[in-house]
Amino acid sequence: MTVQASENSSRRGRRSSTMGGMPANDMPWWRWRSNVRSALHMLSDPGFQREVWLAGVDGYGDVTDAVYRLVEDTWLDHWSAEKYVGTIFRDSQEAALVDTAVLRVLRIMHQVGPDAPVTAYLENQAWPEAIQAARDAHVRLATSDGEEPDTPPRSLEVLRIMTRSA
Repeated sequence: MTVQASENSSRRGRRSSTMGGMPANDMPWWRWRSNVRSALHMLSDPGFQREVWLAGVDGYGDVTDAVYRLVEDTWLDHWSAEKYVGTIFRDSQEAALVDTAVLRVLRIMHQVGPDAPVTAYLENQAWPEAIQAARDAHVRLATSDGEEPDTPPRSLEVLRIMTRSA
């Protein structure tokens, strides 16, 4: 059987096919990118935080889950996102925006504790700055991936399906 490269093959510098609007595999560590993007998306949306996290809606995790998704595979709590330019992040600007978001969110998590209720995060005086930093990073990554940044965050089940296939 002969397999021919599609017109959108990432091997020729073009985007690969998409899954749910996100390029499925045009970055070498796209699954990690998907997790970072998911976390940033949830951390950047105050409406989502009120309507889902505060309301206790199942399927999206909580603030702590989002923070862990942001740093667990990448170790962005130990080193700069710059380390991942070309594998998770497309360029230094993406990496710098992610670093800023990670630092602001982690600072709050260390103040309130990882098992703190959602309200402890949302009522923290530095939370608006963390939201803005996450928003800046989310918009940059979503736009770079050809996705509309203002769509609602996907559930963790959809994220699992997306990262399991392709």
